[in-house]
Amino acid sequence: MKRILTGAGASALILGSAVAAMADQPHPWQWRFQAAATPIMEQIEWFERYTLWFIIPITLLVLALLTYCILKFRASVNPTPSRTSHNTLIEIIWTVGPVVVLLAIAIPSFQLLTAQYNPPEEARLTIKATGNQWNWDYEYQIEQPLSFNAAILQEADRAAAGKEDKAKYPRLLAVDNEVVVPVKTTVRVLVTAADVIHAFAMPAFGIKTDAVPGRINEVWFNAEKEGLYYGQCSELCGKDHAFMPIAIRVVSDEQYNTWLTAARTDLNGANKALMAQVDGPQAVSVAGN
Repeated sequence: MKRILTGAGASALILGSAVAAMADQPHPWQWRFQAAATPIMEQIEWFERYTLWFIIPITLLVLALLTYCILKFRASVNPTPSRTSHNTLIEIIWTVGPVVVLLAIAIPSFQLLTAQYNPPEEARLTIKATGNQWNWDYEYQIEQPLSFNAAILQEADRAAAGKEDKAKYPRLLAVDNEVVVPVKTTVRVLVTAADVIHAFAMPAFGIKTDAVPGRINEVWFNAEKEGLYYGQCSELCGKDHAFMPIAIRVVSDEQYNTWLTAARTDLNGANKALMAQVDGPQAVSVAGN
């Protein structure tokens, strides 16, 4: 019995690790944020919860006042309407009150905005992302540059890519070549476009910026959890706008260095070898093909 329980516990641990490695992605009927993977996204989640402490009471107050006015001053019970033109106390309250609320919201809002534009350290890795109709070009700006294109994964190509598991590689979000970055590393992303305006957005990282032809916008992130994260182009850019996903795989330093060395000569092979490490035995058999 003890052996059975031990085996069950080990299985649960393995399954839990596999789920954790999947990171986060959109889910059907989702109405909340994706799980935060960066300190900035954690701050965004905190700010959203913070503002609800103002939004909900104000909404309920306005609803209560409207209900009160509708019931008390309807024609059937108040045939002679009041001709009061103003009330000094009320005017002071509805002037001072909103000012206090706006200040309470503005201060943490500016603090969050400052943090978004000022990384805590110099970026260790810079990647240039160029939006095309309807895919992305990535360039690792390192001593020996690495460049590749990433496009949506076609259903017919899933088996060859070893990405048949739609829980890990969702339809309309999986790509043929993921961006690979090391965990707990500040990454700078230089975003531009080759044709029309696109937008580079990664919800779990709390980043989103327009990709404008002839201009470079800069964002940064520091992912604290390993896994595969998904985003999309968030600017209407043509007929295949909905088929322009972004996928970033966050791995350990050792896995990243091994992948980078191999990717310079064989990107497809490097991707499959990395999948074999992070996805488990099923991917190992695919990587060997």
